[in-house]
Amino acid sequence: MTVGVPKETFPGEQRVALIPAALAPLIKAGAEVLVEAGAGSAAGFPDGAYAERGARILASREELFEKAEVVLQVRCYGANLEAGRQDLPFLRAGQILIGFWEPLSAPEAVEEAARAGITAFAMELMPRITRAQSMDALSSMATIAGYKAVLLAAEHLPKMFPMLMTAAGTLAPAKVFVLGAGVAGLQAIATARRLGGVVEAYDVRPAVKEQVESLGAKFLELPLETAGAEDKSGYAKALDEEFYRRQRELMARAVAEHDVVITTAAVPGRRAPVLITREMVCGMRPGSVIVDVAAERGGNCELTRPGETVVEAGVTILGPLNLPSTVPLHASQMYARNISTFLLSMVKEGRLAPDGNDQIVRETMIVDRGRVVQPHLVPAARNGETQ
Repeated sequence: MTVGVPKETFPGEQRVALIPAALAPLIKAGAEVLVEAGAGSAAGFPDGAYAERGARILASREELFEKAEVVLQVRCYGANLEAGRQDLPFLRAGQILIGFWEPLSAPEAVEEAARAGITAFAMELMPRITRAQSMDALSSMATIAGYKAVLLAAEHLPKMFPMLMTAAGTLAPAKVFVLGAGVAGLQAIATARRLGGVVEAYDVRPAVKEQVESLGAKFLELPLETAGAEDKSGYAKALDEEFYRRQRELMARAVAEHDVVITTAAVPGRRAPVLITREMVCGMRPGSVIVDVAAERGGNCELTRPGETVVEAGVTILGPLNLPSTVPLHASQMYARNISTFLLSMVKEGRLAPDGNDQIVRETMIVDRGRVVQPHLVPAARNGETQ
């Protein structure tokens, strides 16, 4: 089995799919690892570090794709539409690609890559079951996003987070409101608390109240019917607009009382729900900060501009993109553990042998030898036809 790690080509992407420390288990399992020159440089892993751990460094990207039976990436074509298109001529029948594909957002890209006869696995479709926890790349990246969101807020807030008693008087702590208590939200809560902030959080799933409170934050309870707010895997589900309208009405006061609002509410494959309106922003104190972690999905704030910083009524609204890439060393370390563990789970006697009866394989496989296999991705399913 030959495993290839190409350099990421998405603009600004600094992560790498494998780090040098992750090579040993693969080599022990019988894999030869090929790494494109410079693949890990932006994350702090030079070519020499890979070579010392047994990888072969290739200067040619085309040669890497030509020789690799399995290609590991952070962003495969669906998650890298413009630059990723240049790799399509390098794909060949029987080759296996593993990485983030964004299949729910870019199904046409999945179909286009499938025409080469490849097999593809999407890391973002990893089921949230106990056995797959070490392979859950979405949770790994969300952990980093939640952490970094708080640091961005602290940088832009014109006051410090902790309460300080000084000779010049007592400084009140920053009040932080976190919307969405998934992995990113919980990490944001923990980070804001470590910085000394007073934290309150809200989520449509009442079941996360205990997790929020275990981190030292207060859980905001709103009189709303939230039955059916999460799917069987624990991900938030989209609710109707009337629910979100009522939610915004009840939440307006809480938003106005806080110095920092961090929004993390996202639904897989859908536009992020708008939770913070222009009116709510105008009701906040000047100098307040909103960090919209859901900016890549359109944003939870009505005024968010993905990739930009907006100031409205004295309130700074940040719409950061690809936050995990801004902490590339640890993001790569975590992702490498996720993807290598997943790959090794399918290796039998030195060969890759995916078991279609395994839940992890079944739910992450989006293309099987050129055939799109996820029902919600095939063209007929998207057009409402019966399969």
